[in-house]
Amino acid sequence: MEQVDLERVILKILQHNLSEVSLLWLEEKASQVCDEKEAAYLNKAFVTAHRNVGRSAIEVPQAELDALENLLPGYAMDGFTVDRLCRIYLLLQVNKTDKENYIHKIETLFNAAEMNELAALYAALPFLAYPSDWIERCAEGIRSNIGIVLEAIMYNNPYPSTFLADPAWNQMVLKAFFTEKDINKIYGIDERSNEALAATLIDYAHERLSAHRSVNPQLWRLVTKFINADNLVLIENLFISENEKEKQAGALACFYSSYEPANRLLANYPQLKAAITNHTLTWNNM
Repeated sequence: MEQVDLERVILKILQHNLSEVSLLWLEEKASQVCDEKEAAYLNKAFVTAHRNVGRSAIEVPQAELDALENLLPGYAMDGFTVDRLCRIYLLLQVNKTDKENYIHKIETLFNAAEMNELAALYAALPFLAYPSDWIERCAEGIRSNIGIVLEAIMYNNPYPSTFLADPAWNQMVLKAFFTEKDINKIYGIDERSNEALAATLIDYAHERLSAHRSVNPQLWRLVTKFINADNLVLIENLFISENEKEKQAGALACFYSSYEPANRLLANYPQLKAAITNHTLTWNNM
């Protein structure tokens, strides 16, 4: 990822969304942040961004959308407001040559941030210098109960998939199910599936089913690689459910499983298998 190119893309998006007055404010503050050794300008601009640029939803032109995907695959700005993107742009201006000073400045922002500022900081994780130094911060954010903070970490953000070890990644995915987040928006959700996560999700499914509560059908996409004799009955039950999405989830789980009994089970439902084969039924459109 070329940071100069990334800054250019973000600035173009902001130019498309900001008034002339707001843009002048941002350019002035960016220059001050870039030149300062301390963090007085950064701290003040970060906190007051919404007062100077507003909180309207951003629009991303197609050219910048394509450029962003090329520079940082998996990252998207769905649901971003202009103040969030301005804060991210300001973070990109912080001098990176002194690692200790750089990290201190960003950590100070984390420690003092309110929820919208925290959301901007977590959404900025893929852009920060010294990326491995923010792993603990990311894990801490996952423990938050603030919806927009969790979504800033989970949604369309490649940082967790790239840097979190399995325990923290698994905790994030579990938190997503517990808090009823959109699993489709978690970048790397299929690639990072693992046996420990599948086992925990199966236990979670057992608990909910025993309590006569529903299970998010997307849960089974993370079990598909680990279907075996012990849990196949759960998949079988999906096919006899009155809920069409559960039937579809069972079919998808079996289709992508390498467990032969699961493949034979799917053969009993040719219409579902055909829908998967011709891509009219996928995990993302289920």
